[in-house]
Amino acid sequence: MGASWGGLRAVETVLGALPAGFGAPVVIAQHRRHDTPDGVLVRMLGERCALPVCEAEDKQSLDPGVVLVAPADYHLLVEPGMVALSVDAPLNYSRPSIDILLGSAADAYGERVAGVVLTGANADGALGLAHIAGRGGTAIVQDPETAERREMPAAALFATPDARVLALEQIGPALAALAGTRAGSAT
Repeated sequence: MGASWGGLRAVETVLGALPAGFGAPVVIAQHRRHDTPDGVLVRMLGERCALPVCEAEDKQSLDPGVVLVAPADYHLLVEPGMVALSVDAPLNYSRPSIDILLGSAADAYGERVAGVVLTGANADGALGLAHIAGRGGTAIVQDPETAERREMPAAALFATPDARVLALEQIGPALAALAGTRAGSAT
């Protein structure tokens, strides 16, 4: 999942709709200043979410029902079974890059990945989401009309015209339906 301008509220809304037994890992790239103090975003998201939220560490495992957030000024890549951090150059002025996150998830999991592009004021995420769709995964875009900034979801729709377009409040429930819940867990 990726977000930029207006993303805090958008990501909180999506995460807040995920049940405690959510059956898949969640990995997030949220554009923010490189000097954002450690833990601030994680703490804010954790207050609104039934799932554990943590800042991703290099080679951390991907576990169902755990939310990993890209640290400020690091790219976050998905690899089979884990994530990796990178300080490669910013892509389109962004580190973390949503395109890098989504593209790596598509390469690692193909048709088993769902990518989400939320509000933002640039085109980051459009190419990564198109890569997910091209590998048979599920592409979801926040309805630009419900986004604080429509540029990012509009660019994602231009790159992936067959993406599911959902109002912000519908994205969490759609992800829950896609992922299911772990047996015996509360929903």
